Amino acid sequence: MEDYTVKSVDKALLLLEVVSEHPDGIAITELAQSVGMYKSTVHRLLGTMMRRGYIEQDPVSGRYKLGYTVLDLGMKLLSSIDLRREAMPALQELALASGEVVHLALLDRGSVVYIEKVESPNTIRMHSRVGTRVPVHATGLGKAILAFLPKREVQDIVRRYGLPRLTPHTITDADAFWASLEETRSTGFAFDMEEHQEGVCCVAAPIFAHDGRVMAAVSVSGPALRMTRERMVELVPLVKRAGERISERLGYRRERVAP
Repeated sequence: MEDYTVKSVDKALLLLEVVSEHPDGIAITELAQSVGMYKSTVHRLLGTMMRRGYIEQDPVSGRYKLGYTVLDLGMKLLSSIDLRREAMPALQELALASGEVVHLALLDRGSVVYIEKVESPNTIRMHSRVGTRVPVHATGLGKAILAFLPKREVQDIVRRYGLPRLTPHTITDADAFWASLEETRSTGFAFDMEEHQEGVCCVAAPIFAHDGRVMAAVSVSGPALRMTRERMVELVPLVKRAGERISERLGYRRERVAP
């Protein structure tokens, strides 16, 4: 059988595999020795993968570790198609019960991406579409996911993308932001009080995979004139239940503790 192996691609994938075994990063000299390549070759391959987001270099230690593109691909492979199908009954029920727009979203580096949407029957509603990217720090969906990620991952995201102000209500103070995530982790839901878009509020809850890792979030969104704080509090049990139902469909059991 003819061998169609491309040597440079094979070397790059080998580097990726070795780097993945070092969550705290690996120095280039050690990496080159591990794979039996010249340091100059390793440096060129790492540079290419860094530009594509597969590899990151710690600015202090200089060590190399996996980048978020790897996480992105893994999430897409394991989640997107099955997640949408399994989530749809709960999304439709939530939209009917709330009378507002319902979103399902995944984390993609510094953003959350809507992968499914069920429209509101109301004539006055927020405008969004599947595929829309919104900042992770200023949305209920984003905060619902970040609150259940390992702290180090969240620190990396905040360090890379910051907490830019999008509206007068956006949380841009680091201490206040961490406090909001702690509250979400404690309560199991997150609010967006016009933090991403003025005039729009939402309630969101996390969705967990079978292994207990947070993988997505579900939300109810609507105009602030309807989505008062009192109304949002009323919606919390519905949104949390939708997140629980979807998580259960994905094999998650509530007795497991999320990381």
